[in-house]
Amino acid sequence: MSLSTIDLIVVVAYAIGIFGLAQWVSREKAGHQKDTSDYFLASKSLPWWAIGASLIAANISAEQIVGMAGSGYAIGLAIASYEWMAAATLLIVGKFFLPIFLRNKIYTMPQFLEQRYGPNIRTLMAVFWLALYVFVNLTSIIWLGSIAVNQVAGINQDAAIIGLGLFALLYQLRGGLKAVALTDIVQVTLLVLGGLVVSALALNELSGGQGVLAGFGRLTAEAPEKFDMILSPDNPFYKDLPGLSVLVGGMWIANLSYWGFNQYIIQRALAAKNLGEAQKGVIFAAFLKLLMPVIIVLPGIAAVLLAPNLEKPDQAYPTMMRLLPPGLLGLVFSALIAAIIASTASKINSIATIFTLDLYAKAKRIPTEAEDGVPAETRGANERHLVLVGRIAAAVSIVIAILAARPLIGQSDQAFQFIQEFSGFFTPGITVIFLLGLFWKRASEPGAIAAAVASVVLSYLFKQFAPDIPFMNRMGLVFLISLALAVVLSLLLPAATGRDRIRTDDVSYATPASFNIGAVGVMLILIALYYTYW
Repeated sequence: MSLSTIDLIVVVAYAIGIFGLAQWVSREKAGHQKDTSDYFLASKSLPWWAIGASLIAANISAEQIVGMAGSGYAIGLAIASYEWMAAATLLIVGKFFLPIFLRNKIYTMPQFLEQRYGPNIRTLMAVFWLALYVFVNLTSIIWLGSIAVNQVAGINQDAAIIGLGLFALLYQLRGGLKAVALTDIVQVTLLVLGGLVVSALALNELSGGQGVLAGFGRLTAEAPEKFDMILSPDNPFYKDLPGLSVLVGGMWIANLSYWGFNQYIIQRALAAKNLGEAQKGVIFAAFLKLLMPVIIVLPGIAAVLLAPNLEKPDQAYPTMMRLLPPGLLGLVFSALIAAIIASTASKINSIATIFTLDLYAKAKRIPTEAEDGVPAETRGANERHLVLVGRIAAAVSIVIAILAARPLIGQSDQAFQFIQEFSGFFTPGITVIFLLGLFWKRASEPGAIAAAVASVVLSYLFKQFAPDIPFMNRMGLVFLISLALAVVLSLLLPAATGRDRIRTDDVSYATPASFNIGAVGVMLILIALYYTYW
């Protein structure tokens, strides 16, 4: 399959337009050069709509669209729990986590760990996150994106990997987070509209032209097993989504780690104008998450009837795109590219942020924009140097990801599930460290380091010697053991007086009426969805 002339015109117009918009929104004011606050946190000026849109654009990429549609093809609607439970998780993040992070003027998650525990845990987790972002997340985004580009446009997959990576790098290289976040409303609008079009055309095809509702009726009638939200133990994919553990077990560990303590995601909220804007942005993102399965999972389920003999599940979404007529295919293909570029650029910026502020600046003992007591001329030179270092780190990270994508991700049948399981080695420890750091003042650095190490070691041992335990249940067990270990060591080896520099005594968890009403709305929709498809 290849794009028609009109499709190519649409795609090229999109690429030029979004690149130009990114450069325009990130332009420097007269007499002002970018400092670390500008480049890594968009000058802490993001409005709620940019935060909400950017949260979704960063999250929904090829690993979600192509990978989750592939899991929809193989597993069914149950995979939508990752989206719907994320909406509930975002409410917790907005109400309980963000007030502490913003009160303490946190730039990065490793920075929080140093202020709360000490320098060793900051360095340890910064190195871990860099490795995860470069070798798992960034590689998976460009690999799965290249699958779609190859199948829809007929472009060589290796050329597609290079093209996607370099465009995303250039897209954010000058403007940093501001270039990413302030253009993400365009990206998300295109993503949502394009996804809805693919779903509608797939369902209409199923009905023989009788309409979307008729197509959905046929899909539920002929593939009812694909609409079980809670899988039974006899389901062949029970190990991927083990029944009630999705609602009350390990998925909460994964979601709290991803949405609450992941630099790649939380960076948008840290760049908010104020706490109120951050919380409104989180509610906006939660409602968008409720819509995502219609856009992502439904086309994959439709492919079960429309393309039952696919070689790999991850081919489901690109195959459904072939239903689109010329012109519209170019628009929806642009939406897919938009998601890939937005997520890749966000990941690159987070890599640059952590490397520059948490490793390089600390190793070189370079004070940043946020620190006092530094002469203005010295501070300005430091800031320019750190922004340059961040840009170099961004470039190096995408080159590594391009080279590593095929050998690391290319052998997996369901890349989305591969990413979840690999990340699950680390997420229990991360969740323990941050929850204790936020809400238990006696937690100490030895306890935090023990939880981080135990999470990886125990996850590996469970996988090797108890492979029948579903990985989501494994995350829950590892979380509980790591939590107990962290608590015991914190009591035995308490932190020195004054070690904890995170203020929580004056933090208010009260939320405005707009947040409360939105949160109730999200929960009512979730209850209705699970009641309908239980």
